[in-house]
Amino acid sequence: MYSLSAGEVYKPPLSESEIRIFNSIKKEFPFLDICIWNSKWLNEFMIHQPGIFYTLIEVEKDAMESVFYFLQTKTNNVFMDPSESLLARYAQSKDNIIVTNLVTEAPTQKIDKVVSATLEKMLVDIFCNDVIFSAQQGREMKVIFRTAFDKYIIDQAKMMRYAGRRGKRTELQNHVHNLINEG
Repeated sequence: MYSLSAGEVYKPPLSESEIRIFNSIKKEFPFLDICIWNSKWLNEFMIHQPGIFYTLIEVEKDAMESVFYFLQTKTNNVFMDPSESLLARYAQSKDNIIVTNLVTEAPTQKIDKVVSATLEKMLVDIFCNDVIFSAQQGREMKVIFRTAFDKYIIDQAKMMRYAGRRGKRTELQNHVHNLINEG
């Protein structure tokens, strides 16, 4: 299943800060798989614009704690796999960094030597994680998916494979099917 729209391939707008963070982690941990992306990128697809954003640093599970402590020496507002209550209490600055697990075989793309999320990965992540992406749930998620599908080329096979790795393939298929049927 592929989009037949004349849309384009999504290329996220990496900031200097994200590039700097990625490069500093890569320098400290040269053999580590890293993916960096920002929840701010979802605003392009949303109606309601949140004021708090997360730079997501996804790394191999065994390295999460090391990367977390490394980033804490560089900046404030760093969280490792935060709970909903921790985010509500302490992640109140405009930009926060969240260190979390990089699911194996996650769909990533390299942009100027920086490994970042594909749109397929971003959509699956907001679908699967309602703690970090609480601002993108409910009706807003429907808007995000519909806008993304209308504007960009979405490789649904890649998206569903990743959803399967996250244990949510059937639920995501139903979600996408329902969106298509709603028109």
